[in-house]
Amino acid sequence: MDPISLAVGAALLGAGFLAGRLGRHRPVAAPPPVTPLCGCGHTLSQHDTESNTCYAELRRDTYDKRGRWSGHNWVPCTCRQYVGPRPVDEVFVPRVLPPGD
Repeated sequence: MDPISLAVGAALLGAGFLAGRLGRHRPVAAPPPVTPLCGCGHTLSQHDTESNTCYAELRRDTYDKRGRWSGHNWVPCTCRQYVGPRPVDEVFVPRVLPPGD
């Protein structure tokens, strides 16, 4: 084999390798589903539909009289009304069941 054909073969191999590396399609990951949240960080399912108050609980740190951390305490969420996005069926169609009477 002559050195010219070896160099041409190496150049073709290198060009094919570079074309494969630069032209490959990377899989595009689907974005995670977006969960609509209220300003308090809770979903619509954790809010009462009648009064719009939040019935979820939050974990707060508790401290003793000396200021040392003593654990966690669960307190009710202070959210007064759901301010996140509403489902489309609630905007355009009023609820039929249960009857209001």
